[in-house]
Amino acid sequence: MIEVSNLTKKYGDFVAVNDISFTAHPGQVTGFLGPNGAGKTTTMRILTGVMPPTAGSATVAEFDVFEQSMDVREQVGYLPENVPLYRDMTALGYIKYIGEMRGLANRKEKATEALERVGLEDRAKSRIRSLSKGMKQRLGLASAIMHNPSVLILDEPTIGLDPRQVIDLRNLIRELGKDRTVLFSTHILSEAEQICDKVVIINQGEIVAEGAPTFLRQDLERGGRILLRTNGASDAVSKVIQQIDSVERVDTERDSLIITPVIDADPRPAIANAVVSNGWDLVELRQLAMNLEDIFLELTRQEQA
Repeated sequence: MIEVSNLTKKYGDFVAVNDISFTAHPGQVTGFLGPNGAGKTTTMRILTGVMPPTAGSATVAEFDVFEQSMDVREQVGYLPENVPLYRDMTALGYIKYIGEMRGLANRKEKATEALERVGLEDRAKSRIRSLSKGMKQRLGLASAIMHNPSVLILDEPTIGLDPRQVIDLRNLIRELGKDRTVLFSTHILSEAEQICDKVVIINQGEIVAEGAPTFLRQDLERGGRILLRTNGASDAVSKVIQQIDSVERVDTERDSLIITPVIDADPRPAIANAVVSNGWDLVELRQLAMNLEDIFLELTRQEQA
């Protein structure tokens, strides 16, 4: 389990992480989501003992990450965004070396098992310099899981993988999350929606939302974008709808208008009235289903407002 409480990290006057709190539980994959520069990597480096915070506290597998750093490292498998690899070693040799640093017994057996889990058993004797970027990413994951950690912290693990490898890695992460705590960082929100049981969305160092993707979607759809279809000319209809006070903007998408309402407003009755009053047929008027990308854009829009 991961517990973060009022965590803050400053670099001089710049606040990278600002008083964040969240939990990640065993048996689920927790997505840590946000754009590049939001504070995801900084938080993960703190949780793995790579750097200290400016304020706040955190525990991983019930160990304090600052007072019991070595205990935390025994329980954590960490895949950083840029995997540190020794190019002249073989894949198997590198994983065995990681096992030696961890003081593990039966290193060859465990290294071989780790390579098999990430689908690199056929490249065990290959020099790392000959591996593709995607293979190197999977090799980094093998080094993170070889000691059978109770907590996995994965920073952008699918970077550089081809579509087939991405699907395989997603399936592996789901499998690993069944009996472990997995914190999965990404800026690709549609990816997290397919993997995560829970998401924590961070923007500019602050958490803007937390919960299951389905519940976040339900909460935000009430004030989310609206689809409108009529038999009128798009330009004419758009001009009329844009004049409604509770409408923020109107975009054209194929044969429909996509309407963004003012925050906390529901312009649908006014939209329907405007369409009928102008003599157009109201073909379709409904709220759009939101994916995680829509959720993130809506949350950041509200925060800016």
